[in-house]
Amino acid sequence: MNTAILFDCEFLCLEGSQRRFWCAAHDPDPVIAQIGAVKLGLDGDVAILDRFSAYVRPVDRFGNRYRLDPFFTALTGITEDDIETKGVGLAEALAAVDRFSCGARFWSWGKDELNMVAISCYVAGIAPSIPAWRFDNAVKLLLAAGMPIEDLARTPSNKLADYYGVEHPPLRGHDALDDALSVAYTLQHLMRSGRLQAEAFGTD
Repeated sequence: MNTAILFDCEFLCLEGSQRRFWCAAHDPDPVIAQIGAVKLGLDGDVAILDRFSAYVRPVDRFGNRYRLDPFFTALTGITEDDIETKGVGLAEALAAVDRFSCGARFWSWGKDELNMVAISCYVAGIAPSIPAWRFDNAVKLLLAAGMPIEDLARTPSNKLADYYGVEHPPLRGHDALDDALSVAYTLQHLMRSGRLQAEAFGTD
C-alpha cells in the first residue's frame, strides 16, 4: 500500500521568538520537544492507518537539558513532567519515527525537518539519521488541490481542516500529533473528493 507520513514538531520558544527569528540573546535554540506523525494510506478509502507521538528531551549546545519556558508550556501543553517522565533522547525519537514511516516520505506543513533534523541534530552533536530527500512540503499538495496562495500563507496547520470544513475530533493547536492530524484529515478529505490525486505525493 502506498502511504505518506504527515508530521509536525513543537520546538522551543519564548514569547516573541518567532518575530525575532530566535535571534535574541535569551532565545533558546529552536530544538524540538515533541514529534507527532500520522500514516495516511493513499489507496482505496485513504484511511488513517496509524499515529505516532514522542516527547524529546531538548538539550543545548553543551548537552544540558533545556528547561521549558512557561510561554512554551502554555502554547503547546507540554510540561516539564511530560519531558521528565515520557521524554526520550533525540536519536531515539528519530529512530522511532523512522521505523514508524516504513520508508515512506515525510510531509510537514512547511519545513519542520529543518528543526527536527538539521537544527536539533546539529545542536545535540549527532549525525542526522534521516536524509533530506525523505522530506517534502505539504503546502505543495494543497497547491495541487487548488488552495489559493493567499490562503496558504495565512492558514497554519492547526486551522487547515477547519478551513475546508472537515469534521474531526477535537484537536489542540500546537500539539504535534494534533497538528499532523489536521493536515492528514484535510488531505484525506481532498483525496476522497477527487481534488487531490495520489500522484501528487510522488509515489510509484
